[in-house]
Amino acid sequence: MGLFDDLENKVTSGVLGGSNNPLAGSLLQMIQNQPGGLQGLVQSFHDKGMGGLVQSWVGTGQNLPISGDQLNQVLGSDVVKQLAAKAGFSPETASSTLSTLLPQLVDKLTPNGQVPEHGDLMSMGASILKSLGTRQS
Repeated sequence: MGLFDDLENKVTSGVLGGSNNPLAGSLLQMIQNQPGGLQGLVQSFHDKGMGGLVQSWVGTGQNLPISGDQLNQVLGSDVVKQLAAKAGFSPETASSTLSTLLPQLVDKLTPNGQVPEHGDLMSMGASILKSLGTRQS
């Protein structure tokens, strides 16, 4: 089982509000399937002029909030609509929920304040899962 499968199991079993949030697993799949993975997602924020925002999630300080509109701008409304449809949510509800989940998830995937390389993510899996299991947000 890969890191993202393990994380999806943790998220959907209660960590990060997953037991009440069907978007959590879909969000992890979206990150995994993003061109470039997590690094590609972070780069998308930089490309859209929101590098400072995403860096707050990656860094070790406080996570800055993101609005549903900002989320739609970076991910694209089609992606948000697809995630909403998978979860059975309206796009507006999905945007609001994702704007809470995404900063938390990126924060947990970057525990050392840096976006790890894909190979590093795999080797860091145990550490990330331990963090997710002991520090519920």
